Amino acid sequence: MTEKQQNILKVALEMFAKDGFASTSTSKIAKAAGVSEGLIFRHFTNKDGLLKAIMDLGGCQVKEIHEVLFSLKNPKDVIRTVIDMPFSLGEEHHHFWRLLYALKWQADMYDASMSAPIKETLVKAFTELKYENPSAEAEIVLLTMDGLATALLLRKPDNKDEIRKVLLDKYEL
Repeated sequence: MTEKQQNILKVALEMFAKDGFASTSTSKIAKAAGVSEGLIFRHFTNKDGLLKAIMDLGGCQVKEIHEVLFSLKNPKDVIRTVIDMPFSLGEEHHHFWRLLYALKWQADMYDASMSAPIKETLVKAFTELKYENPSAEAEIVLLTMDGLATALLLRKPDNKDEIRKVLLDKYEL
């Protein structure tokens, strides 16, 4: 990928995350990236192609998370790692995660394939720990992490360390 393509993707990601996918035109992206709109079309076909390229790059981040999770053998480590996910969103990934969460609501674009492997791994961990309803526990953790990620991306609560501790204590981690 060329430096110009990388710059277009970076600018588009920032604008989609901040202003919304529907509200961001390719002409605005081109202007902010310092390129012609035609160059965007040449490399990405259209705005949807641009979004797909961004999501493909973000998918690499998700795969890395899955690989770490799948390498864990201790079920408590699995649960702790999932709980830690929203608390460890680095600033360098902030725009991608903000866009991902915004798309769920703005464009009704929810991709369950990203969280399905995490849920399966959580169910297995809760089963090994002999929880009464492993599937429900896994769903509770995922729903909590989903809400936390939204709060941490949008409102940045001051007591996030306390929230994390309460969650870890709940599961005796």
